[in-house]
Amino acid sequence: MTQFDYNSTRNKLILSEYGRNVQNMVKYIVALPTKEERNRYAQVVIDLMGFLNPHLRDVADFKHKLWDHLHIISDYKIDVDSPYPKPSPESIHIKPNPLGYPHQRIKYKHYGKTIELMMEKAKSIEEPERKKHMVQAIANFMKMAYVQWNKDSVADESIIADLQAMSGGQLKLDENVNLSKVEFRPPQNTNNPRKNNNNNQNRGRQNNNNNNNNPRKNNNQNRGNGGPRKF
Repeated sequence: MTQFDYNSTRNKLILSEYGRNVQNMVKYIVALPTKEERNRYAQVVIDLMGFLNPHLRDVADFKHKLWDHLHIISDYKIDVDSPYPKPSPESIHIKPNPLGYPHQRIKYKHYGKTIELMMEKAKSIEEPERKKHMVQAIANFMKMAYVQWNKDSVADESIIADLQAMSGGQLKLDENVNLSKVEFRPPQNTNNPRKNNNNNQNRGRQNNNNNNNNPRKNNNQNRGNGGPRKF
């Protein structure tokens, strides 16, 4: 009975980007009796690994990376004179420290954290005229953020009240001030071939109508087609 060789029955590929042939070559080098032979064949395999992965040439110390991969593929069993320190399994599989999640309480989440930072900056401004322009810009930004979140219009009085509440009463605007007009516009899908096709058809119909309504152009076409000529 013929026994088929499936990938599921083979040894697991340690670094799949180099393929099984490179892994078999490294396995062969590990079994060589003399270090001179191992060094010679290892250099050939290093050149082959660099040829199979040319993108590594853009990486700093790509030769160092190739030698590290050679040791990893051999399961750290290859005994060669490497120009770089031999890596250890502990250094390769080291786990980074977990990143702490930023626990920041945002009272008005639809405005975001940036608004709060802008308000703190505005509080430190001493020049009255500059501070007034800064507060006006913050209110305009708040209105834009509100419309993007709620997809509806909002009264200026609501924005001014939220501005005063969020700043603890330190930032104020006149009640009769007019904020920038903001409207919610849904994004247009320019990659819709059906819509583009309909637009092209509409243009074609419009061009045909224009041609049919041009008597001078139709008369010239009739003359070219053997129609009656007027003298």
